[in-house]
Amino acid sequence: MNVAYEKLDNVRGKLTVTIEENDYADKVKAQLKEIRKSQAVPGFRPGKAPASMIEKKYGDAVKYDVVNKEIGNALFGYIRENKLHVLGNPVPAETNNFDLQNKDFTLEFTVGLAPEIDTHVNKDLHVPFYTIEVSDKMVDDQDTNMRRRLGKQEPGEVADDTAVIKGVITELDENGEPKAEGIVVENGIISPNYFRSEDQKKLFANCKVGDVVRFNPAATCNANPTEMSSMLNIDKADVDSHKGDFNFEVKEIIVLKPAELGEEYYKQVFGPETEIKTEEEYRQALRNMIATALVSDSNYRFTIDAREAIQKAVGNLELPDEILKEFLRTQNESLNDENIEAEYEAARPHLQWELIRDAIGEQLDVNVTNEDVLNTARMMARQQFAQYGMANVGDEIVDKYANDILKDKKAAENIYGQTRDMKLYAAIKEAVTCDDKNVTVEEFNALFTPAELGADAAEEAKEMDHE
Repeated sequence: MNVAYEKLDNVRGKLTVTIEENDYADKVKAQLKEIRKSQAVPGFRPGKAPASMIEKKYGDAVKYDVVNKEIGNALFGYIRENKLHVLGNPVPAETNNFDLQNKDFTLEFTVGLAPEIDTHVNKDLHVPFYTIEVSDKMVDDQDTNMRRRLGKQEPGEVADDTAVIKGVITELDENGEPKAEGIVVENGIISPNYFRSEDQKKLFANCKVGDVVRFNPAATCNANPTEMSSMLNIDKADVDSHKGDFNFEVKEIIVLKPAELGEEYYKQVFGPETEIKTEEEYRQALRNMIATALVSDSNYRFTIDAREAIQKAVGNLELPDEILKEFLRTQNESLNDENIEAEYEAARPHLQWELIRDAIGEQLDVNVTNEDVLNTARMMARQQFAQYGMANVGDEIVDKYANDILKDKKAAENIYGQTRDMKLYAAIKEAVTCDDKNVTVEEFNALFTPAELGADAAEEAKEMDHE
């Protein structure tokens, strides 16, 4: 068997496969022998039918399958051994003559080739890198959130935005009087801060034990049946009959008392090994915590700007368009002559970026190991624990949770993709020139408005949406 290669142009090549009878004859005989053993032929005991009869009945089909398989193995073996970067599938020439009466075959195939790519990823390429400034307000907000998270609920005299208010809820008639046979909830509980109506929320601002507040339960939740039935202790089917006003007689107010500053609190926030002892040190630690968290946002923005800068520098790639269109057809039965052009034009930018990305990975020697993937899973696990206020979870628990995540095949594939992109963009950041820019959080957020995002960056944002 022989395979010859000829490069036709920048993005197409021709593979010619020549297969002779002695390349496949023994395999055809072996398969026919197995068929003879297994197939029942009327008038003969199993395995005793004449070989000529088996060959006559099955010979052409077996020859077709064997020769096809040998040609395929030869094609893809040559591609693999010679490291041809092929796009799509080999396309057989229309002039191929695959007549089973022949003993020898010479078949031609056109293959699409990935173009040579100058990635322009070097120090001549400038990409902005935005560092978000940590404002005093951000530190104040973080302090408030942390102290509330670790605070305690206790009775209060006046309702604030943390208050849970208990009391008697009484339905009113159109005159504002208790409604005859109306709803009365003796042990009513509300949390005004979660009301969807600001007007209803304001009715309970600074209320005290003993106050009677007139409010509208339906207005607090946009008449959501589940929320109304819970608040008024009625069936969901009955809520439409009770959308009028109610009185709330305040019997008890529970407020959240924020945790007090001190060494015990500092250890809760930063771990038992922390050396923070003063409020000044605490605020600086919060500032550092916020800055560290914001690095991921800065890096995310860098992925958008870097991709946009690289694509602009590379320009439009020459691709084997017709071969790729044919490949798309094989992947999607709904594609035809009428819609293939639009589908291919929609898919082309993504394919082009994949080729550029692979070229950059090869240029910068970016490789992803199992340990890299596990580290990403660990990071995700810690982030999930942190969302529930568990900032100091032990390594053993984190590792167990990370390994559990990776047992899911789809999750593992997504994490691999995230890991690959993180390593790729980290390498790009080192290879290009980063133009450092300090911005406020408002200025940074404005970068993500449609006016600031180009089409390529918008696509990147969609793909990289924290995966």
